[in-house]
Amino acid sequence: MIYAYPCQLTPDEDGGFVVTFRDVPEAITGGSDYAEALAMAEDALATALAGYVQEEWEIPMPSGIEDGDLSVAVPSVVAAKLALYSAMKAQRVSGADLAHRLGISEAAVRKMANPDDRSDMDRVQQALRELGHRLKVEVTAA
Repeated sequence: MIYAYPCQLTPDEDGGFVVTFRDVPEAITGGSDYAEALAMAEDALATALAGYVQEEWEIPMPSGIEDGDLSVAVPSVVAAKLALYSAMKAQRVSGADLAHRLGISEAAVRKMANPDDRSDMDRVQQALRELGHRLKVEVTAA
């Protein structure tokens, strides 16, 4: 899954822009100008999706880009952690089970699947491979 979501930038009556995401309504932010609003949008999206993990909710699929939308992606490490969380949830693999498979502690698995915690990307990739997934990074023009 690609963790890039369409957002809308709306001019604010007080100046600047308000950013909203139709697929992740909890992600609302803004900025004093276009560039700042987009930079804040990435952080708001990552924070909102981390909340989905904490609440043990499904991560929503991004809808298609419509006229006037922009696409905002979460940072790559957050995308990897969201993918790990989603794979574990879809396969009904517990943290204890994955920890046993990887030969690490359950706490380490919880940390790997939590977007708010720092993790070694190699370990997250190893956990994804254990669940039959691989991480693919794509770079596009800004």
